[in-house]
Amino acid sequence: MKSIFFLKILFVFKRLLPTALTGYVLLVIVNWSCTKLDTTTLGSDLIPAVDNVYTFADTLDIISTQGIFDDTFKISRSETNVLGKITSDPLFGQTQANMYFQVKPTFFPYYFGNARDTLVAVDSVVLCLAYGGFWGDSSQAQHLEVFRISDDMFADSSQIFRTIKYQPTISGGPIGAVDVNVRTLKDTLRLRKDSVTNQIRIKLSNAFAQELFSRDSINASPLTIQNAFRNDSIYRKFDKGFAVIPSSGNGLMYISLSDARSRMEVHYKRKMANTGVLDSTFNSFTVNINGNFNGTNIASASSNFIQRIYSAALQSAVGQPTSPDIYLSTGPGTYANLRIPELDTMSNKIVHRAEIYMEQDPDPTPNTDSIFSAPNYLYLDLIDTPGVKWKPIYYDLSPNEPYDPDFKRAGYPYFPGNGGVDFSYFGGFARKRINYLGEKVVYYTINATRHVQQILSKRTPNYGMRLYPAYSILYPQYANALPIAYNNPVALGRVRLKSGSHPDPLRRMRMVIIYSKI
Repeated sequence: MKSIFFLKILFVFKRLLPTALTGYVLLVIVNWSCTKLDTTTLGSDLIPAVDNVYTFADTLDIISTQGIFDDTFKISRSETNVLGKITSDPLFGQTQANMYFQVKPTFFPYYFGNARDTLVAVDSVVLCLAYGGFWGDSSQAQHLEVFRISDDMFADSSQIFRTIKYQPTISGGPIGAVDVNVRTLKDTLRLRKDSVTNQIRIKLSNAFAQELFSRDSINASPLTIQNAFRNDSIYRKFDKGFAVIPSSGNGLMYISLSDARSRMEVHYKRKMANTGVLDSTFNSFTVNINGNFNGTNIASASSNFIQRIYSAALQSAVGQPTSPDIYLSTGPGTYANLRIPELDTMSNKIVHRAEIYMEQDPDPTPNTDSIFSAPNYLYLDLIDTPGVKWKPIYYDLSPNEPYDPDFKRAGYPYFPGNGGVDFSYFGGFARKRINYLGEKVVYYTINATRHVQQILSKRTPNYGMRLYPAYSILYPQYANALPIAYNNPVALGRVRLKSGSHPDPLRRMRMVIIYSKI
């Protein structure tokens, strides 16, 4: 602002020298007054001060409507899987997450120990899972049970990636169970000459251990199911995979099947051929992530089932624009449709900043919002054809990665390329503050400045918007579109936001526009 005043002073000095001193004094006074104005800060950007002379601010109402996704995304064996049960989230309800997968020998024909060792006895079989993190109430143990999969289609279709709604058939009762205290998983576990941390260990039944051990390629008849380790095809007939199903707990664990700590350990005794010494050891069957396509060592099948059972309060808010709250949970999750009608009638302006502000409506139950924390990031896109198609918001996802959702500019992708979303510009990340009521809340801001500028200047359509904490983003109308990973882990995070209809105007969802007149 000072540079503008100095230019004015120079102009006055040259053109009106006799009154220059008077003009200078007046301008210094005005300049001093302007420096007394509070600088307006929205999001992470410093923008011009609202002085109601050159720069103005308006608050626009948002009409927000609750929705629930019918999610059908897929989680592969190479991605982080989620396992656990949330039995009691007062605001959002319950979640069930099961894992289904195969473990296989590392080669075929397979045998235990060295080729000439004498197998004495099987000690135990342990199913192990590589633990990578937790979300929820860690004070409650997760009770896990292991079942055998009996579904032939699951066992023989490892190249098919199934949606989170899929569950293969299981048979019989559990063959193993464990209570997992996630607080102790970081403790070092000594295992003969090795040690391991962050591993869930589930001992399987002696009956299963004996059945597995009896299928050794050396002892069994060739080319029958009794010779299960002869080749991959016969092994898949014998062992179609495991189902790991939680039956109690109040949180979600994150598991990596591609980690070497995810395996089935077969502990046994052998008489070593070269020394005659009796030795205790174990062999590991692993999740075959890549495999091949010639039938000799096919990749392991897997699927990750995730189900949400939403609370009555959330379900009653669906489709109700007058609901005071919006419930957002990371996929498989929920969303909100947003409309800002006042943009249709607003005159053309220079938009310095257009920002959507969203604030948490905290649960009065102590610690609930810290146990079930808010999503790290929110995402906003546009409703192109209601109920059918959506597309990225124009311009504001990344100022340095040109993109065009309508493909009107040759060579531009429909979504920002190499760098993806620039969160430092777009916003959408969770922050904390204490509001005027003294409540500790999470809040989000999303920058829609350039999109709004186009609406006001060029009268581009004022599309409805969709707000959600994305796990992945998919726009199937684009040719060869693939899921775009977002920054939230699957199923991690939920937040109740004050809607656009919340009775408190200082805390409700709204758009703030800082602008200058033309």
